[in-house]
Amino acid sequence: MSSFQPGQTGRLLADVRASGRGALVGFLHVGYPDVPQSLRALRALTGEGDSEGVDLVEVGMPYSDPMMDGVTIQQAGTRALERGVRTRDAFAAVEAVASTGTPAVVMTYWNLIERYGPDRFARDLAAAGGAGAITPDLTPDEAAEWLDVSDAHGLDRIFLVSPSSTDDRLAATVAACRGWVYATSVMGVTGARTSTSSAAPELVRRIRDVDADALVGVGLGVSDGAQAREVTGFADAVIVGSALVKTLLAAEAAGTPDDLSGLRRVVADLADGVRAGTSDPGTRLVRA
Repeated sequence: MSSFQPGQTGRLLADVRASGRGALVGFLHVGYPDVPQSLRALRALTGEGDSEGVDLVEVGMPYSDPMMDGVTIQQAGTRALERGVRTRDAFAAVEAVASTGTPAVVMTYWNLIERYGPDRFARDLAAAGGAGAITPDLTPDEAAEWLDVSDAHGLDRIFLVSPSSTDDRLAATVAACRGWVYATSVMGVTGARTSTSSAAPELVRRIRDVDADALVGVGLGVSDGAQAREVTGFADAVIVGSALVKTLLAAEAAGTPDDLSGLRRVVADLADGVRAGTSDPGTRLVRA
């Protein structure tokens, strides 16, 4: 019997897969280049009704010691902190995304939740329309308080696994997740790459050996539509962050931080990629 809990974001991914394609998840920080412009950028990820966009938004909460983040995401996050972004701004960002009809989750290191107060954080996230949270540095065996408050407020909880995760760790993580499982497809920090990880299909296969009903999103490294299409051939969702953040860094470097045209072009390419990767509804390919 499956122990996996699909939750609201998992049901979204399952519905997208049933339509014959994989889902697209996009990440941007709240607070970069500043809070108001970050809200506009986050809404732009969704297409805002004018064009195809992402299916789910990750609202990144900048952190002073982002141990898993690569140079691109660290740079944007550091600038956001220097410019005064606060935890409460993440709730405004979630509300801005939710207003477009696209679900949003936050991605945050546990220390920020702990400092804010886990129950208070879960309450305010749910009140803003948030669907859940990704906690990259929190393991299920240390997450008792988060399990309780996420249950109390109806939030999905997405934990991470990697190619180095043992079979026992995979089983425990999948069982603790609600929504989907975040599979980091390469060892190391985040960052766009010129090719996808060869370890990703094997990691997805191992997750489904643990629980065939588990929904899996693959992240770290995807930079264009062709790569996104490749990943959704074996995973339920592809997660893109650095390639999107780079467009905002480039706009600020050019002296036009309000210009979201580069962001929209990358989102359009990624969306075209996953939509071109259609298959028979319900099919999930797994390559050894």
